[in-house]
Amino acid sequence: MPSARVAMTSARSVRRSRFLIAALASWSVLGLAQDEPPEVPSGWHDRKPVAARRFMVAAANPLAVDAGYAILRAGGSAVDAAIAVQLVLGLVEPQSSGLGGGGFMLVHDAMRNKLIAYDGRETAPAAAKPDRFLDGDGKPLSFFSAVIGGKSVGVPGTVALLAEVHKRHGRLPWAKLFAPAIDLAENGFPVSPRLNVLIAAEQRFVQPRARAYFYDFLGNPIPVGRTIRNPAYAATLRKIAAGGAKTFYEGQIASDIVATVTTDPANPGDMTLADLAGYKVEIREPVCGNYRTYRVCGMPLPSSGGPTVLQILGMLERFDMKSMEPAGFWSVHFISEAGRLAYADRSVYMADPAFYTPPNGLLDRDYLLERSRSIRPDASLGRVQPGTPPARASLERVASGDSATPEFPSTSHMSIVDAEGNAVAMTATIEYGFGSHLMTESGFLLNNELTDFSFVPIADGEPVANRVDAGKRPRSSMSPTIVYDRSGKIYMITGSPGGPAIINYVVKALVAVLDWGLDPQAATALPNFGSRNGPTELEAGAWAEALEPKLRALGHQTRVIVQTSGTQAIVHTKDGWIGGADPRREGTVRGD
Repeated sequence: MPSARVAMTSARSVRRSRFLIAALASWSVLGLAQDEPPEVPSGWHDRKPVAARRFMVAAANPLAVDAGYAILRAGGSAVDAAIAVQLVLGLVEPQSSGLGGGGFMLVHDAMRNKLIAYDGRETAPAAAKPDRFLDGDGKPLSFFSAVIGGKSVGVPGTVALLAEVHKRHGRLPWAKLFAPAIDLAENGFPVSPRLNVLIAAEQRFVQPRARAYFYDFLGNPIPVGRTIRNPAYAATLRKIAAGGAKTFYEGQIASDIVATVTTDPANPGDMTLADLAGYKVEIREPVCGNYRTYRVCGMPLPSSGGPTVLQILGMLERFDMKSMEPAGFWSVHFISEAGRLAYADRSVYMADPAFYTPPNGLLDRDYLLERSRSIRPDASLGRVQPGTPPARASLERVASGDSATPEFPSTSHMSIVDAEGNAVAMTATIEYGFGSHLMTESGFLLNNELTDFSFVPIADGEPVANRVDAGKRPRSSMSPTIVYDRSGKIYMITGSPGGPAIINYVVKALVAVLDWGLDPQAATALPNFGSRNGPTELEAGAWAEALEPKLRALGHQTRVIVQTSGTQAIVHTKDGWIGGADPRREGTVRGD
């Protein structure tokens, strides 16, 4: 694989004469010129891709990467390494994921040559009702009124997920995988620059226990480099290491979770011990589709990530993406237009399949071709309506603006491959940064995942597909993805955090590697952009921001915003593996 700089140059040299004649005509009519952007966004470190022959781990924090690397060197499987990585992430990156949250994991089992999707998404308590986030007048609560406190907390799924995949795919002893996180929790770890900045920016911690952990006695955030210890987290990990997941969902830890949720003075929740004891991981069939010569696979519902990524790719397939500038004017236009069409379907047709039957035809090739034909080279579609897929089920509606969920610096992704060719793509979260802002006595934060449900349960007299229901899993945008080449071998492992924009981040990385031939480090560093069926969003501070006037000339409504992805990507080469970590966060890559 070429370096980021060489790959970018190579992509620019592709003959543009193959590009759509209609697009070229529009270019001339509008007087648009295609500028040569700088190699990387201004002020970023020009990271190099990492190469390895046998195994590799890419994750959001160097300490977590080191833990996964050590497990792989000790002969552990990709799943073993993922468990060690996640346990460390819950300590050193507590704002993003942890024991109090949930996640999705794709596992490629090399021995069986099979891909399996594991759903560890949080669930609503049995007492949850559709009007959970309405005020006394029947109006939706403000986002932060709903988030902070116990009412937003779903039954955590992370521990059950890790135990389930270890039972099926683990190689090293369960307890051994806990050692790196226990050591860091007991002996301390340095506060990273990113954690310090996020603590400093967060003004919503009210709970004394959480404030005492993240701030000093004067109320200042713990400074960069200061050693922080979490003996309560270490004790919790020791219990789970010795007794398995059952010790989390029953007994003292479970009682602590319930007490933390139900006794919150401002916004108490209604989770019970029975809710925790009854939690189960769902094993699902991955959702897969063809793109060019590749087979792209992701998570099925209740994650909207897999289906929506595949819809966007399916609508882009008829366009010559290879001839377009990476993150340039035409690629931003066409990818954004495909995105708005896919997000329109997402807002209506996607929810927990145990409570709602989605249409069978969302990924039908003829349906996607029909949708794609509405994309014009000379004008933006603006806001679009959902399509009418074949064999659709009874249509359930959602409230206007449901897709435009706020983005926050939360969630985490890891990509891992071991020496035997087993692979993991895992995206985990506690939802909003620092979740519900409630910390248990057991040393971890609790999620606010229930605010991923639609606050409005009825729209235009129809029930909303993603409304709150007892035991239901909220819709997600998490998009762990594994790509196979034409021979059926793993080619790429990727995913990202970033709220509802995750889907656009993952599509960008996929197109960058599969169409533009960039290495994974160059692919993750490209400016972020896309539409969620609203404005075309351009990453602030990146060269794509300069495209705003040209896009407006095509009728795009635009918005320049911070887009903090955290994409981790690994790509197969003839010599082994090559990996990249998003320069917007603290992620790294290691391998042998």
